[in-house]
Amino acid sequence: MFKNIAELVMLAEKNQKKISSMMIEQEMQVSGRSHKEVMELMGKNLDVMEQAVERGLQGVQSLSGLTGGDAVLLQRYIQQGNTLSGTLLLDAVSKAVATNEVNAAMGTICATPTAGSAGVVPGTLFAVQEKFKPSREEKIRFLFTAGAFGYVVANNASISGAAGGCQAEVGSASGMAAAAVTEMAGGTPAQCAEAMAITLKNMLGLVCDPVAGLVEVPCVKRNAMGAANALVAADMALAGVTSRIPCDEVIDAMYKIGQTMPSALRETAGGGLAATPTGRKLEEKVYGTPLHPRQ
Repeated sequence: MFKNIAELVMLAEKNQKKISSMMIEQEMQVSGRSHKEVMELMGKNLDVMEQAVERGLQGVQSLSGLTGGDAVLLQRYIQQGNTLSGTLLLDAVSKAVATNEVNAAMGTICATPTAGSAGVVPGTLFAVQEKFKPSREEKIRFLFTAGAFGYVVANNASISGAAGGCQAEVGSASGMAAAAVTEMAGGTPAQCAEAMAITLKNMLGLVCDPVAGLVEVPCVKRNAMGAANALVAADMALAGVTSRIPCDEVIDAMYKIGQTMPSALRETAGGGLAATPTGRKLEEKVYGTPLHPRQ
């Protein structure tokens, strides 16, 4: 039905439907499943996401000891009532962190679009649910809207950190979340695309440099920033702010940047934060021996 964002928006506007509806119809067409079956399958993903957030907010610790407990710290800070960023934004951040801490602790999460970027979409969704009071169907539609934008990125660029850096993972996830929250807030299909574009172009060039090769440092905190980025971009789009560079061109730019990114900055733990003196010390602590020569 659609191959890029421009086609997606055009079809939604032409049929006077939401982005989520277009994605549901595409999924039905591709899979051969009924509307009920498609909604039920996505509902299972929603349940996994919610369970991961709840578990993370109770406090978890990774086997490596590199991550864990930050979601709890953030919730305690929110409860003090004196935050700089505001309750909703920090709630999204804490729930994004919670999800990725569960992932690092070998728990069950839903890749959105990858395991390493799994916190942004649910973090954003479960933070705004108190504000919008969405029904279960509306929450499932949130995921379909996010999925529509992720589908385009996956088919026209990359969602792999090894192929395109963290811009392809957390960057894509952040754009997906921004588009989805824009629709939930009453935004138009065009505004959803603007939110995606604004988000992604502000994460271009983000490298993938996991310390010790584990999806923990700096991955968990990048999901936190991805959730914050998504909410700010959604607000900008809802305010009428537009991206001077169309969404599809931003996605293409991300792909080309990823192609030119050195391998040391694409999930190999060969550069960036992983190659810092502390990064190498942590690597030795985790494995008992250095995996990379000291720089």
